[in-house]
Order: sequence, then C-alpha cells, then structure tokens
Amino acid sequence: MFDIDHYLAKLGHSGPRPAPTLETLRRLHKSHLMTVPFDNFLNEARGTAIWAGVDIDVDAVYKEVIVGGRGGVCYELNGLFRALLTRLGFEVVVFSAGVRGPDGSYGPEMEHLFNGVRIDGEWYLADVGYSGPSLIEPVRVSEEPQEQYGTEFRVLEGDDSFHYLERRPRDGEWGVIHRFLLRPRKFSEWLDADNPALDAYAEMLAAHVTYIRGRALENGQMTLTGRRLLIVEDGRERVRVLVKKDDFDAVLDDILLRAPSAAA
Repeated sequence: MFDIDHYLAKLGHSGPRPAPTLETLRRLHKSHLMTVPFDNFLNEARGTAIWAGVDIDVDAVYKEVIVGGRGGVCYELNGLFRALLTRLGFEVVVFSAGVRGPDGSYGPEMEHLFNGVRIDGEWYLADVGYSGPSLIEPVRVSEEPQEQYGTEFRVLEGDDSFHYLERRPRDGEWGVIHRFLLRPRKFSEWLDADNPALDAYAEMLAAHVTYIRGRALENGQMTLTGRRLLIVEDGRERVRVLVKKDDFDAVLDDILLRAPSAAA
C-alpha cells in the first residue's frame, strides 16, 4: 500500500511531514531523480499498449517501484510523485508534452506525462519521469533563465499556443526539450479518445524498442540510451559508447542503483 512516510524516507526525508512549499518541492524533486531511476525496459512487453496504464494503480506501482526498487517510465514515476505531493497538500495537475526529436520534429503532444505544480499563483514544471538530460529541480514557467548546477532552463510561450521548455548547457546553445500546453490533462484523453497520431507513435516505438535508463547525480545526470552514455556534470556534457560488456553492466548497475551481483 502507498505509504507517505516510507516514501519520504526513501527520498531521504526524516522528521515531520514537510509543508507544501517551493523548498520542499525542490528537495523532494531532486532526491526523487537521484534515488528512483528512469527505466523503460517494460515497454517491449507493453508493445503498442504503452499508455494503457497511464492512470496508474498507485498501490501496485508503489510496491514495484518504491518498495521493490525497479525503475519506471514517465507516467509511473510522475504518477507516484503526484500522489505524494497531493497528499502533502500541493496543488498538482497532469501536463503532457511532445518531445523534440534529433531532426527537430516533435512527437505527439501526449507522448510524455509530467506534473504541473502551482505555488503562490505560479506554475512549476515537476518532472521526475524524464530520462534526461533535463531538469533536476522544478522549473518555473517563465522566460527568465533559471540555473541548475551549471545548466540553464527557461519556458518560452510560442505563437502556436504551445509552451517550450528549453535547456542550455554550460558554454552551449539553447535547445528545446519538449513543447506542451499549459492546461491540465485528463486520463480519458489517453484511454477513451481516438488519437491516430499517438497510436502511430506507439506502433513506431514498439517496432524499434530502445532501452533508456537514467537518473540524476548531485550535480547533473546520466542517461544510457542503448550503449550510448551521456553524463552531465556542472553543465558540461560528455559521451561514451560502452562497447565492453563489463563497462556496460557497471554503468547499468550504477544507474539502477543495484548491486553488481544482481545483474548476474
């Protein structure tokens, strides 16, 4: 069963339950990304039904992810975090986004789920279910650049009704992570409505499964896409291709926070 106090302890919090403040959100958000990894390994078995569980069974996913220690995908991790924040008294809604691809095109606007949290009348993007590189702490919906461990973020409003989350690494250029509509979503939009674009996207993903794993570091993130490892530290990026099995296994163990023997 979903257990708030056990969840908070998992995220390194001790003592009374924290108040629903921006500082609480920042601290829990970063800790979540560091201690609960992203891992899409179950997507192969899900096939084209990858969003069938978008309205998560909180107790079941909590048992598998927080208690059992497996990683999860966007709707699982952000769903758990949303349940925690709601029980702590935060105002939280579901947002969705279309991720920008390498060729500059965008996926369907409901391919990625994350949370919007309103504090003192301002919206913050809270996303603990993105593989990276992306935000480590919440980002305020504002054009003003917001620095996080050497990387800057901002949210620009376009002329097409979308908002664009942008990221700039140290000594780099601004680039879009994803675009989203600043309005709450309902799970029925995934489960009950016809969405040919999303269906086609699911078929494409099912035909070309790529394993993606990631989690945050104290001062950055690491993301393993196939055998390509991207590490961001203090805003600086470096890439390695893990050719040797031992190197790959060691990095995977590190990301998934498991003992090396567990991979045998």
